[in-house]
Amino acid sequence: MPARQESCCFTGHRPAKLPWGMDETDARCLRLKARIADALEAAYQSGYRHFICGMALGCDLYFCEAALALRAQYPGVTVEAALPCPTQTEGWPREQQLRHARLVAACDLETVVSREYTAGCMLRRDRYMVDHASLLIAAFDGSPGGTRYTMEYAMRQGLEITDLPV
Repeated sequence: MPARQESCCFTGHRPAKLPWGMDETDARCLRLKARIADALEAAYQSGYRHFICGMALGCDLYFCEAALALRAQYPGVTVEAALPCPTQTEGWPREQQLRHARLVAACDLETVVSREYTAGCMLRRDRYMVDHASLLIAAFDGSPGGTRYTMEYAMRQGLEITDLPV
């Protein structure tokens, strides 16, 4: 397991809370993806080598793709898929299920925090990521929900936070 001080995790919104929804060709989405890539580059330059992704629809998948691109550029970078449960993608559009499976397969490490779906498995996954990192990158609009919970938990745990407002 990589050291916490060189590990970075991510939190961000799902498509329902993003102004562009599922349209990743929207200029605002493309700008956010570029800001995520820039934040990862800055984290790498600051000594972070392990990147933990929560693998939810939307911003989590953008982060995973950017982390995998960073790994292709720099030796020594590892990417971890932190999954809330094995059935995370049930009910997702087929193309997003395939994207998720491809990304998880490309990661260096896969951690599943709950054997089955429970009401709290998503928050358990979020706590796992924060508990194993010292930097949180967040794509956040200030609204209540899992992203806010993760940011507040990270603040209580003393993580450095890079905020990428949506």
